[in-house]
This record gives sequence, C-alpha cells and structure tokens, in this order.
Amino acid sequence: MVQTTALQALQSSLTGELYFDDLHKSIYATDASVYRKIPLAVAFPKEIEDIQKLIEFAQKQQITLIPRTAGTSLAGQCVGEGIVVDVSKYFTQVLGFDEVAKTITVQPGVIRDELNLFLKPYGLFFGPNTSTSNRCMIGGMVGNNSSGSTSIKYGVTRDKVLQIEGLLSDGTPVTFGELTSQEFKTKVLENTLEGKIYRALKNELSQEKIQQDIHTEFPKDSIHRRNTGYAVDELLHSELFGGDQETINVAKLLSGSEGTLVFSTAITLQLDDVQPKESMIVASHFESVNESLKATVLAMKHDLYTCELMDKVILDCTKSNREQAQNRFFIKGDPEAVLMLEVSADTPEETERLADALIEDLKQNNFGYHHPKISGGDIKRLFDLRKAGLGLLGNMIGDPKAVACIEDTAVALNDLPDYIEEFTQMMERHQQKAVYYAHAGAGEIHLRPILNLKKSEDVKLFRTITTETAELVKKYGGSFSGEHGDGIVRAEFIPLMIGEENYQLLRRIKKAFDPNNVFNQGKITDAFPMDKHLRYEVDRNEPEIDTLQDFSDNMGILRLAEKCNGSGDCRKPAAVGGAMCPSYRATKDEKDTTRARANTLREFLTNSEKVNKFDHKELKEVFDLCLSCKACASECPSNVDVAALKAEFLYQYQEENGYSFRSKSFANSTKVNKLASKVPGLYNAFARSPITAPIIKRVMGIHPNRTIPKATKSYTSFYNHAKSLGEDVQKETIKTVYLFVDEFTNYLESEIAVDAEMLLSVLDYKMIPVDHLESGRSYISKGFLKEAKELANENIEFLKTFISKDSPLVGIEPSAILTFRDEYLRLADDKEAAKQIAENTFTIEEFIANEFANGHINANIFTSDAKEIKIHGHCHQKALSSTHATFQILNIPKNYKPVIMNTGCCGMAGSFGYEKEHYEVSMQVGEDTLFPKVRKAPKSTIIAASGTSCRHQILDGTQRVAKHPVTILKEAVSNF
Repeated sequence: MVQTTALQALQSSLTGELYFDDLHKSIYATDASVYRKIPLAVAFPKEIEDIQKLIEFAQKQQITLIPRTAGTSLAGQCVGEGIVVDVSKYFTQVLGFDEVAKTITVQPGVIRDELNLFLKPYGLFFGPNTSTSNRCMIGGMVGNNSSGSTSIKYGVTRDKVLQIEGLLSDGTPVTFGELTSQEFKTKVLENTLEGKIYRALKNELSQEKIQQDIHTEFPKDSIHRRNTGYAVDELLHSELFGGDQETINVAKLLSGSEGTLVFSTAITLQLDDVQPKESMIVASHFESVNESLKATVLAMKHDLYTCELMDKVILDCTKSNREQAQNRFFIKGDPEAVLMLEVSADTPEETERLADALIEDLKQNNFGYHHPKISGGDIKRLFDLRKAGLGLLGNMIGDPKAVACIEDTAVALNDLPDYIEEFTQMMERHQQKAVYYAHAGAGEIHLRPILNLKKSEDVKLFRTITTETAELVKKYGGSFSGEHGDGIVRAEFIPLMIGEENYQLLRRIKKAFDPNNVFNQGKITDAFPMDKHLRYEVDRNEPEIDTLQDFSDNMGILRLAEKCNGSGDCRKPAAVGGAMCPSYRATKDEKDTTRARANTLREFLTNSEKVNKFDHKELKEVFDLCLSCKACASECPSNVDVAALKAEFLYQYQEENGYSFRSKSFANSTKVNKLASKVPGLYNAFARSPITAPIIKRVMGIHPNRTIPKATKSYTSFYNHAKSLGEDVQKETIKTVYLFVDEFTNYLESEIAVDAEMLLSVLDYKMIPVDHLESGRSYISKGFLKEAKELANENIEFLKTFISKDSPLVGIEPSAILTFRDEYLRLADDKEAAKQIAENTFTIEEFIANEFANGHINANIFTSDAKEIKIHGHCHQKALSSTHATFQILNIPKNYKPVIMNTGCCGMAGSFGYEKEHYEVSMQVGEDTLFPKVRKAPKSTIIAASGTSCRHQILDGTQRVAKHPVTILKEAVSNF
C-alpha cells in the first residue's frame, strides 16, 4: 500500500499538480464506460519531467499509471486503481506545422476540432472525426485508433500517425517513426529498452508460424476499422516480415494500444486537403434497419464521404431533447432507420447531380420511402443530431440503459446485412431490442442492449450477450472493436477473437515494452473481468433520498445524477459554441465540469454513511464554481440539469450547516432593493460612494472591482398604471398581456418596464402589469428553497385564474420569467396549475416574435434608419427559450441588421460574479467569448442583452452599455 507520505513527497516534486483527496478520486473513478475504480491519485503534469517522475514513482511503488485526456472512453480505458495522469490541462500545444508536407506535431491534449480550426486557413484538416470531436483529444484518438464518420473517405487515426514521441516504461525518451529496414536492424542492436523492444518485435514477427497465425486469425483485411488487440498485423506489411513495404513504423503499433506500451508526449500527423467545398446529404428513410443495411451496400458505390445510420430508438430520443428536437426538421413519418449519405463536389450543380443519381439508384432498387436532400447550414444540424446519439442514449429515465459493450463491432461491408440479421435474432432470443446507429458505410453499427446493470440477472446477460456477439463477430472474420478500443469491456475476449497463440504474442510484446506493467494495467492483456468493477453495486438497496424539489420526472435526484454517462460534452471549448460549461472553460479543471458535479453527487448520495447524504465538503467544493447557467439542461445530451442539483444541494447542506450572512443577504436582496427604490438617490450615493462602497463590499464579501447596481424608482411609483389603463380603456386591442415586472427590473431598471409597457401599448396590446410578485430567483440560486417554494405557491395561486393561451404571462428578465417554465414545475404543490401557467409563459421577445409571425404587428410603425446590432443571449434564454426570438424582433425594423454573437455565458450569473472569491473566474468566463466580441464591435453598434446580469457584466468588463432588446425596439418606433 502506498503511504500518504510518499504521495506528499511526489506532490511536492512536480511542477504540475497531484491530488489524492476523496473529491478528485471520486471524479476520476469513471469515464464514459460502465466501470468504476477509485484511483490512488490524480496527476496533472506540466512538463515531460513530471511524467518521468510519475513513471519512476510507479516503478518504485509497483503501481500503474492510467493516461487520460478528455475521458470519453466507452470501454473503460481510463479507469484504474493507480495514478490517473490527466494531460488535458497542460499538454495542449501545437509543436510544429509543415504546410508543404501537410504534417503537424501536437501534444496529446490538443482537441480534434480546435486542431482543425487552426488548420482551416491552410485548406487542411485532420480527417478522423468522432462524435466527440469537439472535446476529444489527439492523444485519446491515437490511444483508441479513433475513426468516426469520415473513415470511409479519410481513413482511421492509425493511417494518419507518422511519429510518436514519448516515454518508455523506464522513463527514457523515445521516438517511434518510419524506419528503413536497415535502420530497424540498427535499432535492434542497441543495448537499451528501446533496442530490446525492436529485438523482441524482430524475433517474434520474423517467425513464419507467427506470421501465418496473424494472417489466419486477425480480422479480414477488407475491414479497415480493426482495433482488436495490438496492430501487429500492420507491421507484417514490412519486407522484414514477409510484406512488400520497404519501411516500417512502430508508431502504427502504438495507435490503438490504449496507453499500455508508451506514454505519448508528442504526435506527428499526416493531414488531408479539406473536402470539396460543396456538400449535400441524402437522408434516406427506411421501414427497417435491415433494409437500410442492404441499401448501404448499394449506396457505397457512389463514392460517399459519409454513410451514417440512425435507428428509431436514437431518433425517438431526440424528440425529448430540447436542443435536438429542433434538428428533426427533415424527418417524415416514423422511420425505423435513416441513412445519412453525403456526396461532395466543387460546385453546387455537380453536388446535386451526384445526390440525384444516388436517389435514383436507391429508388430503382426499391430502397427507402423518403429521400430529402439537405445542404448548407442544415447539414450541421443533421450532424449535430447524429453526434448527439451517444449522449442521448443516457437520457432514458430509470435504471435500464443502452449499455456500451458490443457497440463497436466491425465486419466486411458485404457481410453487414447478414451479420446484423443474425445479431438481431440473437438479441430477440434474449428478449432485447437493440439500438442501431453510426457507421454503416464502414461495416460498423453501434449495437447496444438495454440493460439494468444494478441487477445481477442483467449483469449475467451483459456477459452472455457480449460473449455471443464476440463469437458471431469471429464467425464473420470481423473486429470486435472497430474504433472504441478493447479497454475492460472487450479485452477479455481477445483470445477468442485472434486465437490463443496470437494473444500470447501480444502478452510478450506488452512485456517487452513494459516489463513491470506500469502503463494502464488490465487493458488489452491480462484484462480485468468485464463484469466486475461496475459503476453501480449490483443488487444494492436503492438509497432513499428526500428532496424539497420534485425530481419525480427522473425517478428521484439520484437517477438524475446517474443520467450522466460521462460522454463529456461539458468539456467542449468556447470556440465550438454553446455555453456549457463556463467554469470548466475558465479553469480547464475536470472538477469544474457538469460531469464531475453529477458524478460526485452520485458518488456521495450512493455511498455516504451520513443521515444527510448531502452533508459533504467535497460536494460544496465541486458545486462552488457552478454558475447555474442552465446550459447543461439543454446542451448536455442527457439533460443533466446541474443547476437544479446545485440548488437542492445548497438547501440540504445549509440546512445542516447553517446559512451565511452573505447568502442570506443575496437571497433576500429584493427586500433591500425594494427599500432602496423608495429613495434611490440616497441609496445610490451611499452604495457607490468611494468612501462607503468599499466598506459595503468588504462586509458583503463583494470583490472591490465590482460596481454595485444602481437602484431606480419602482415601476409602480414611476408610472401611474391605473390612470394610464383607465385612459386606454376604449382602445381596441389585439389581446390582453399580463406583463410580469420582475424584482430585478422593478427596482433596479424600471425604465425597461416602462419601455415594455409603451411598446406593447403602441403595438395594440392591452397590458396589465404584474409588479407585486417576486420570482424567487435569488432564493433558488442561493439554495433557500423553502422561501422559493412559498413564493412559487403564492404566484401560481394568484396567476392560475387568468393566465391562459389568450392572456399569456410575458416577462422582461429571462432568469425571472423562465422560472415559471422551469423551477416552478419542481417547487409548486399545484402541479397542474404550474404546468398550465408554464405553457402560457413567454419572454417578451418570444411573445413579440410569435405575434409578428402571426401577422399581428405592423412593421411600418418602425423607423427606416439603419442600425447594426450585436446580440448576446442570456444563458437561461439559450437553455429554456431561444435567442432567435431576439433576432427576429430586432429584424422587424427593415434596416436593422442584428447578428447573434456566438458567445457563451457572460460570467456574472446573479450574485456569483460579485462574490470576491469568484470574481476572477467570472471575468475569465467573460473573456472566453463575450468581452472580445463586444470590444471588437464598433462604437456605433448597439449591444443587445436581455439579462440584467449580462448587461452589468458587459459594463464592468468592457465599459460598453448594453440595452435590453425591448428598449431597442421601443426606440425604433417612429412616433416615440
């Protein structure tokens, strides 16, 4: 057993970080697989020397190192009981680029899509394209020999690897690249570990019996996706071992070795020219999966760039996902399968001709019933739908899940229909309806049984189905792993797949590279059992956890946390869009991801011995930087709403440990703001004075660089509604609108409420203000759920008699009005009334956009002046509504030119950005995308932002004043 003192000594010797606390060990106990192993520690090396020290420590302590990048592995490659070595934080640099040779050298933590953004100006790209491409990293892609949707045209990662620099198991630096036969023979003579490795390869692969066994037992040569064991068959192409190639490259063997042979520190890749600029996808619909597979054989004759399958199970999952439901625009009827068939050419005309020829061929052979052609920006929407498939499978409510165990089988394309037919028959014998999706054109369909791995009978079925599938794959000469690797789930079956003699060869090769089993023990050789070390204790007594919020839609809070399957969408960088996860983008720490929060909560709710299972400082730490932005509620394919989880945690934790003065102050800020609005001049002078403001900030724990928002006269006192409404009583109106003047607008920016009233009036709507209700947003954000629940019940009771389709509730501040659509459904006792109000509640932008689309608003009343407008969307608006509505209403004035900026979270998030310990992260979040784009905008450009926090953050971060869209539109009315 490794002593704590030894870990402490290692910790102090590294320039990077080493953690061995319960929080980090819990976070890194899982990846995207079904497995869980608590590691000894987690390391974040900064330099190669750090990795050498870790190797030395592992050798001395007889433990293993588990290399990790984004941790999206489906087979359990990134779990183990040694030290997890996460290179995703610091090993992220491009080390060299040769535009002429079309090669690039990168560190293993470079993200695939970010690499291609770097290459885009040069007309080059790295071809392999996984569904996780916006967060997966090159090191992981090499470790798994990743393929993705483009492999039928651009090959797999192994095809692109030219050279790997790394460290051997004794810590010595090494470079594996292309060698001539003579150079290889010279290497064999060296008296080093590297020389021993080359000697072992020569001695083993020179034997005709071994060569024959490899040719006989390994997957068919026509199967390009082949990750079963080590790629020794790749080395047989060399003239040294019976092939016809004059060179040999051991880096090809390392591709797909899952970090078990060498610790990679730099990777040189061959790049491709970007595909022709015009593309079109034929999204063919089929009545059965088998029909789609037979059509695939025909379609692949048309030189496709992509040939991907989505079955009905996947497509049905997209219906309930807020983001992906909008990407189903092309679906007709209820297909059992859809093939995405991509053709590409240099001109639109030629591309369409190729698409039409493909469709005609399919129709003549009676394949498919609908063949829509998709082009332009809609292609991204289609790919987003396809890529979300992996995470969407985790969105099933309850314990049965689509389990990754046999999802990676690859067979020859001509064998695919028969293989799938036999596979389906086998699944039916086990009373299973499998999930079919992904790479039909490459002979690889991701097949997943639906299992409850909390139950022993399903764990037995887990092994039975995996075993029978392995036997079926072997029958067809296929590869049990096409791209996801062997890991834990498939490594046990390697002897079956390639024969015992070849398996022993792999063990000897592992021994030559890594005599003491330092690198990623239990993967590929001497594998861990595939049905042990599962994420959940089998046949456990399900923990009973009482919550104040209603989580019955997910069968309880624990199952909501368990919906996180580890796919890691929360690690995507700012450059690819969206807002999830802002704190991770700022810190680059796994601890600050949506995944880490869900997994940590799951860990403690499951294993805590305390009566109050929420009462753990580790949970407080992991939730600390969550901005409750709600991005995960829509951008996470599994819709793991961490903001709801955080609110419940804060409530439960504070009930046990007490509520701080600052939390009470922020939670009850509406009471203070209401008083301030009665004497705004006096309050503002006091709160913003250079003498008194620092004292207030110090007492409240507000960062000194923050400006305290100004108070305004309340909307009620600012404008005489009774008189105004009385004068307009005879005016003919379109419909009645109940305007919710929330607590932030009412007391801090009441002029926006006046603008909203004036705008709705001139648009001929009868506006009835609701300015005496408080949404409870500040209570929810600070975990004061009893108070929030009381407000929710009061508001629902007050509004339920008059909010309807014909008299909707419309709000100005997204975080407040959208509470009626979101949190109230968990808080309110009267569920039916809460649901009815939620269905008839809109942001003011949504309401105006809908009315304009229905022809109720005359665009001629607006100015013809030209204005440029840049729109930043509030996070809750993005997650629960849409910034498109803002874009639509600002397009009503004919010469206004609004543009939605591709910005994530602003970083303020209510009180978060004011708190002194969060200020730096808050500003870094703003700097990720928002601040640079606002600064870049010309001074004449109007900045539009619906959220009050967003406007304050923009002001503090850029000194630019942003306006609410309602104010912009009101100012555009010609007679104002």
